[in-house]
Amino acid sequence: MVTLGVNVDHVATIRQARGINEPDPVTAAALAELAGAECITVHLREDRRHIQDRDVELLRKTVKTRLNLEMAATEEMIGIALKVLPDSVTLVPEKREELTTEGGLDVVQLRAGLKEQISTLRQGGILVSLFIDPDLDQIKAAHRVGADAIELHTGSYCEVSEGTERKAELAKLEMAVRAGRKLGLQVNAGHGLNYVNVRDVVALDGIQELNIGHSIVSRAVLVGMDRAVREMVALLKER
Repeated sequence: MVTLGVNVDHVATIRQARGINEPDPVTAAALAELAGAECITVHLREDRRHIQDRDVELLRKTVKTRLNLEMAATEEMIGIALKVLPDSVTLVPEKREELTTEGGLDVVQLRAGLKEQISTLRQGGILVSLFIDPDLDQIKAAHRVGADAIELHTGSYCEVSEGTERKAELAKLEMAVRAGRKLGLQVNAGHGLNYVNVRDVVALDGIQELNIGHSIVSRAVLVGMDRAVREMVALLKER
């Protein structure tokens, strides 16, 4: 069965809008785990726009499943990861002006630096995943630099309408999953997935985990975190 990783970044986004201490992403993570999430994901951005260092430290102490830390491949973030020791790190591209991550990491272009950073993180006992587009060259490069896993960027699939374009993007994801598994990589996926478009992605053979944040937090605002997570877990079990 495909497992669910819940990204609680946008619980922190609501908190930071007022600059106070609620809602608490640490509490949200605990509720998500109780509802069936098997991983908690947070993105500690360089500009600290939502998740804060204290959140990551508290989550490391309280998460009962697995803690996945999304972060840019920078010296500062590598240092934080080695201090906090999450179960896994997902290296992502990051631009200050973007609202959310806009695409996959260019592993081909950055392979020299990434290879060293991945080696450093793995020596610290941290599993390393690379957030990449469903592109064969990027998948091969991820394998060459020593990544344990890849997380396929599903944004292009989610952004197109139903029909020919959607089928073409789904075919790219299917190809990417097969290629990643053939190289011995764990294959995860995420970005833009919701309660409707997730069904076809779940049906792809070989995906181990889906990381979903915005749609779950958005639904949780209306129906509560427990129900929002349970409904997504149920969809993943339909496969």
